[in-house]
Amino acid sequence: MSANLTYHREGDYLIPDLAAPEDIPTGIWGVRRRDYLKRYRNGIYTGMLLSGKLSAHLAEIDRQATEMLERLTRQMAAEQGVTEQLKAQDQMAWVVAMNNIRNAAEEVILNESIYF
Repeated sequence: MSANLTYHREGDYLIPDLAAPEDIPTGIWGVRRRDYLKRYRNGIYTGMLLSGKLSAHLAEIDRQATEMLERLTRQMAAEQGVTEQLKAQDQMAWVVAMNNIRNAAEEVILNESIYF
């Protein structure tokens, strides 16, 4: 327990003054990370939750994963020649290629940023 913990008296009992952790909004990647920790790394999840570090961790994971998705999508599209010109010439081919690229990028993110 923290040495800075304060208490208040209710009758004969000392009750710790606990504040709810700051709720930082997270996106889909933060939610996926939270669900993974809760299901497969419960000790880490509980420790972060009790220390008040979980929300900040999830927000950071979400930020990093979102940036990684954008970067990987751009890089893979450039490597595979998926351009705006292809989009103008054959829209369906462009959509199929971009969906494949996005799925591959999401798989990389799940393995490197979420399930570790």
